[in-house]
Amino acid sequence: MTARLGRVTCDITISADGFSAGLNQTEERPFGDDAGDGWGAKLHAWLVETPEENRAEVDQLAAARAFVMGRNMFGPVRGEWDRPWNGWWGEDPPFHAPVFVLTHHARAPQPMDGGTTYHFVTDGIESALAQARAAAGDGDVAVQGGATTINQYLAAGLIDELRLHIAPLTLGAGTRLFEGVPPLELEQVKSRAAKLVTHVTYRVLS
Repeated sequence: MTARLGRVTCDITISADGFSAGLNQTEERPFGDDAGDGWGAKLHAWLVETPEENRAEVDQLAAARAFVMGRNMFGPVRGEWDRPWNGWWGEDPPFHAPVFVLTHHARAPQPMDGGTTYHFVTDGIESALAQARAAAGDGDVAVQGGATTINQYLAAGLIDELRLHIAPLTLGAGTRLFEGVPPLELEQVKSRAAKLVTHVTYRVLS
């Protein structure tokens, strides 16, 4: 059997108490009650306010050759695709690679500027990952999120490397990383504290 070369990685920003978003998420406040404006400004301040201090981590976010994300991360549209929606990121999304979006409702692939094409996968997380691996070749596949999608992949034992970006605030409730995930054995690969975040990378052993 040929060993696959690329890893399945995951980057996610969470609060110190483990939440990636607060309660009451809406289209106007996609991160819900997030201790700020509802757009994740405090959670993701490290990306916006101090990008140079975190350049290695910022660059790492875009290094994968294919991406997987849940429909909740892709956008607020639920049920059938009853209106145009091509993600939160405008006409030139930051991925510049194939993105496989988990959904229960079929939709034709959506090419965007800059090399991103959204593919909509209706037959589960394993199928989405298989398609992403095929697209990535020997490169990495990044499971983007949100936390609910990442939890499904963690529970299924499909993540090789978990990269947490821990913001110095608590949310108290919301969408929580590791919710419903069986106990994991993790090996800490590296960690680094910055002004607005602590970066911790784990290899997932089991």
